[in-house]
Amino acid sequence: MASTTGTTAHIPSGAEPDRRNLTSMETDALIGGLNVSDGHPRMPLTTAQRAIVDSLPALFDEAEKRVFEEIEAEAQQTFLHGIGQHRAPIGTGRLVSCYSSSVAMDITARALAHRTDTIALVHPTFDNIPDLLRGRGLKLLPVPEADLAGGEPELPDEVGAVFVTTPNNPTGWVLSEDGLRRLAAFCARTGRVLAMDTCFRAQDERAQYDTYAILEESGAQWVVIEDTGKLWPTLELKAGFLAWGEHTDLPLLEYFSDVLLSVSPLVLLMLTRFAQDAERGGYAELHGLIARNRRALAEVLDGGPVRLTDPDARISVARVTLPEDGPDAVALYDELVRRGTHVLPCGPFHWDRPQDGVRQVRLALARSGEDVVRAARALVDAVRARL
Repeated sequence: MASTTGTTAHIPSGAEPDRRNLTSMETDALIGGLNVSDGHPRMPLTTAQRAIVDSLPALFDEAEKRVFEEIEAEAQQTFLHGIGQHRAPIGTGRLVSCYSSSVAMDITARALAHRTDTIALVHPTFDNIPDLLRGRGLKLLPVPEADLAGGEPELPDEVGAVFVTTPNNPTGWVLSEDGLRRLAAFCARTGRVLAMDTCFRAQDERAQYDTYAILEESGAQWVVIEDTGKLWPTLELKAGFLAWGEHTDLPLLEYFSDVLLSVSPLVLLMLTRFAQDAERGGYAELHGLIARNRRALAEVLDGGPVRLTDPDARISVARVTLPEDGPDAVALYDELVRRGTHVLPCGPFHWDRPQDGVRQVRLALARSGEDVVRAARALVDAVRARL
């Protein structure tokens, strides 16, 4: 059993003030060029999805006439039940809809700061998570995925919450059902809140066991953030969902009401239709697209100077490891931008030790197959030119 007393740990102060964050790089990629930077879906709509978009005028009329709570509950149930989350607290007042998962994350960060000064956070992960947590005054302790998978990480007493991203971005690591059961029991026993970002859950069936059933049965205080924004090319029309346990003692609803009244019922109706289509085969199409693009990326890289870092990952991003005698991730990023191709260097994902990601870049896979192949070839050419 891990000790929660007498352990010393380095808790970093703030982020480096002059570093570029990942979102700013993703924003630059929207200006033009070949964008395999952000993890938001930018592949063509399927025939069934195009029909949903074409029905937006009728959905607008429906949204005007129906009660918002009914539309919201339908959207939450269709989406969450479709990815295995049958015990999600729909209709209890403990599941709210946000404009995005980042809004839900900031509400969570503010609420956690009401409870504790220090959070144990998975390392690496997307840098806006530590940025939002730090922005609310929280100190962060990095915890490797392997330590969380074991269910009983060694933490100093001042750590009041454990924050896990599963599936994790950029690695694709998934906390197993048994791992979550052990981790939730550990948090319940030690009086810590367990917070989870599951925004890529719908892309990986290994993450679709009923998280809420395990959390409720554990007795832990918990918070879960879900997201529709990584699934369908809806031009940023999306919703994040924020849920918490019956006995979770955090002012989440109060802080939610400080931020927004509600998301658009039109967007929720559209997302319901997309989730219904997903259950009828859309998820299989999405999973197939991501798998094909990962294989296509691996084929372009095969035999060359770079390699696929996480071949077993299933989410819509992929890390690529660079050769030791070639350009580092930032130099390659800059070179690719000059060539009109946008990827992400992986240093900022390693929010406590950026040097751990200095030889990796990340590519998005929720794109057309042609764009992924073009980006992979541009990456290989840029590396070879610097060897």
